[in-house]
Amino acid sequence: MSKFSLLARVAAVLAALSGAPARALDKVNVGVANSATDIGFFIAHKRGYFRDEGIEANFIAFDSAARMIAPFASGDLDVGGGGPSAGLYNAIARGIDIRIVADKSSTPPGRPGQYLLVRKDLVASGRYKTLGDLKGMKIAGTAPGGSATTTLYKLLELAKLRISDVERVYLGFPQQAVALENKAIDAALPSEPSATIAVGKGAAVKVMGDDEMYPYHQIAVILYGGQFAKSRPAVAQRFMRAYLRATRDYNDALDGAKFSGPRGEEMISILTEFGTIKDGSIFRSIGMHACNPDGTLNIDSVREDLDIFRSEGLIEGQVTIEQALDTSFRDAALKELGPWKRAP
Repeated sequence: MSKFSLLARVAAVLAALSGAPARALDKVNVGVANSATDIGFFIAHKRGYFRDEGIEANFIAFDSAARMIAPFASGDLDVGGGGPSAGLYNAIARGIDIRIVADKSSTPPGRPGQYLLVRKDLVASGRYKTLGDLKGMKIAGTAPGGSATTTLYKLLELAKLRISDVERVYLGFPQQAVALENKAIDAALPSEPSATIAVGKGAAVKVMGDDEMYPYHQIAVILYGGQFAKSRPAVAQRFMRAYLRATRDYNDALDGAKFSGPRGEEMISILTEFGTIKDGSIFRSIGMHACNPDGTLNIDSVREDLDIFRSEGLIEGQVTIEQALDTSFRDAALKELGPWKRAP
């Protein structure tokens, strides 16, 4: 427990003993996709870290980070998480204050976040043998200008192909699995656990993880709304402390990329309680995403993604990485908590 959390608890006890009313919790609206990469938010709530910091987290579900932009702009959303997308940069270019503040998910070697899936019948028939055979195929991603866009660019570089050599289709992760089964698409780039579920149905084969296509890709980030950061900086700081404590619990529960022991079982219980996947055996079988326990961002990757979006003609105004980044809350929290050391 941080010294700040301890002081908050002591203050609450003293208030109760004195008969004074306890200080009301600060409400923070948090946008989630109810996916595995939201686990830092879920742990901080379940284990009481937000409450330790005097925060009541109100989770609001979105089907994509792109849907969070309007409520960020209006001040109805304080915190969220998702890919640093073209839509995010276009919003910033329009003067909407949204800030990339910490890591949420990345792809160091051995820790893929997405997979290239190819239809099983295409592999069996020999139509697909190597990456070069992707030429002429219909490949699904989630949306133009998202993390799958830049992953696909990197994949096609490895295949020595151009974007014009493939046909792109945009579907949500669950729909990608259905489209592979129905042979409506040839390949897809879903995240886990959607990739493993699709393979389990016999529809596709895992060909390559994005840790090979795009190593150290900053695939998802924590976002703060500008109104939240400017008008309630102390709350924003406390939120970051709680979040980093939670990501450390997550990392402590992993043996490599897999959950291990009682700590792992607790994480699986939290994921099945708050997420959309209710079958705990799936989380026991898959490799889990990488989430930096110190909240460290790969800024070079964020910059490279913006360059790819520009090359695609997806950026509508003038915007720089410096306009989007604000690591001050993460830096302050890390100074207070110290660097992560694995719990014994």
